[in-house]
Amino acid sequence: MSGEHVLVTGGSGFLGTHCVARLLDDRYRVSTTVRTPGRADQVRAVLAGNSSNSDRAGDVRFITADLTKDEGWDEAVAGVDYVLHVASPFPAAPPAHEDDLILPARNGALRVLRAARRAGVRRVVLTSSFAAIGYGHAPTDVPYDETTWTDVDAPGVTAYAKSKTLAERAAWDFVERYDMLELAVVNPTGILGPVLGPDDGTSVAVVANLLYGKLPLLPRASAGIVDVRDIADLHVRAMTDAKAAGERFLGTAGLMSLSDMAATLKQGLGAEARRVSTRTIPDWVVRLAARFDDNARQAVPMIGRPHRATSAKAEKLLGWTPRPKEEAVLATGRSILARAH
Repeated sequence: MSGEHVLVTGGSGFLGTHCVARLLDDRYRVSTTVRTPGRADQVRAVLAGNSSNSDRAGDVRFITADLTKDEGWDEAVAGVDYVLHVASPFPAAPPAHEDDLILPARNGALRVLRAARRAGVRRVVLTSSFAAIGYGHAPTDVPYDETTWTDVDAPGVTAYAKSKTLAERAAWDFVERYDMLELAVVNPTGILGPVLGPDDGTSVAVVANLLYGKLPLLPRASAGIVDVRDIADLHVRAMTDAKAAGERFLGTAGLMSLSDMAATLKQGLGAEARRVSTRTIPDWVVRLAARFDDNARQAVPMIGRPHRATSAKAEKLLGWTPRPKEEAVLATGRSILARAH
């Protein structure tokens, strides 16, 4: 395995950094893209302290490339066997216009796929999302799986969910036309876990807000949770297993409400979680606030109707097993507190 070369796009991101670290641990040669050259030294420093093969952090090749531009992508894929296309915009607040998310996500995925095809890459693993599966549908108690697609034309579907759905659709359409390039897709729910790099995941901000008392009243919102280390593992399995070609893999450790997350932090972190609130707010207040507040508006689709999901396919086909969702929450909290100290 050690001779094989993998490109990870978005190596300074929350998931991207974990993917690079995991590949170094597995003795792959690794390249990664960053949007600005200054990020390379930050990522090297993080890898040096967080990989069991830390001596190899200096061997990672960094290429400056942007999802909105053509420059850099042919250089990035040169000599590469596999691509993990992790990079995609995921802002903390809704964009001014949905195309600010949709276009870089969709066009960026196509840029990577075109470059990979030109370079003769064996397989691309695309990081999609549960957001491309579970939204725009009538309420159901049946867990969502990989056979479902988000209805981007349904009312209330967010710009982020549209961006992930349309980008993944475009990727599948591309490889259907060019069947010499293999594609596998990973669809994680909300990703938590230890923070390594300079960029936090957007889901991590929720835990930080709980820890710092910035959420004194909690909406009755629920979301799927999964540990970033397990999603990095799922990417590697989707990259190497012959059975993964042409397949989607939903990755989740289960559903948690904000109240459950708060209680987990208080129980597991003790006095360090003293500012965490477990008080809830009525649904009608959240809906009223959504008329004026972007954060409340994003919470509305998740209140009162849990989006259950199953990872049975990844578990059966690839032998993937996620750690408990509570462990992911606590690992996130501990890393946030450690960084603050």
